[in-house]
Amino acid sequence: MALLEVTRGDGPLIVNVPHAGTMVPSAIAAHFTTAARALPDTDWHVEKLYAFAPAEGATLVSATRSRYVVDLNRDPSGAVLYAGADNTEVCPTRTFADEPIYLARGPDGTEIARRIADHFDPYHEALGAEVERVHARHGYAVLLDGHSIRAVVPRFFAGCLPDLNLGTADGASCAATLEALASSVLDGARGFSHVVNGRFKGGWITRHYGRPTVGVHALQLEMAQRCYMDEAPPYRWDAARAASLSEVLRRLVARLMAWRPGA
Repeated sequence: MALLEVTRGDGPLIVNVPHAGTMVPSAIAAHFTTAARALPDTDWHVEKLYAFAPAEGATLVSATRSRYVVDLNRDPSGAVLYAGADNTEVCPTRTFADEPIYLARGPDGTEIARRIADHFDPYHEALGAEVERVHARHGYAVLLDGHSIRAVVPRFFAGCLPDLNLGTADGASCAATLEALASSVLDGARGFSHVVNGRFKGGWITRHYGRPTVGVHALQLEMAQRCYMDEAPPYRWDAARAASLSEVLRRLVARLMAWRPGA
């Protein structure tokens, strides 16, 4: 199976979904605990929420491998993403519920390096090529990194997460006008709570690709899964709830597609 699926559009926007994959090579899965084999920390159905984007001219990129194989949104050097907080690794060893992923020890340094070479690096070479293609065509590129998570995860945050969490690395990963535009869409999303640069300020992808001084603007949208699905197994897609969220995402994609630097 390919590491990623790409549907190209001719517009300036790329929607990237790095954590919706569920494929785990059998040699890795054989070492998983029962809890880990259920892949509970998958960003379930996010690629489905953004499936409309190519028809609007955006490029859609989505991973096929589980984040338990390698986390495409973590620094491959092992650098901490959120200082002072509980952080998951580039090859996670515990679930979001703080349960072990592996029956024995997790992957050693050699295995981590192999997974980075086999899975992480090729994915980002492909994503980087899409960013370069779009930038060459338009003179700039916008990258929207799409994520979701359970609304209550005590390991990472207290209480209940807002529905829509926009991250721009505290404004460093995109133009201020683009952050303001995206924020205004979320602010107008009736029935949904939102925050900008709260607990989720943008992961490694947002920070790595977001270089507004050279015309690459990146944002992350972390959504509470309760907005569109059942958060407990079997993680059922709820069409009624998803319909409302889909309208918000359609407005967001349309506004990001229409945005121009300097406007």
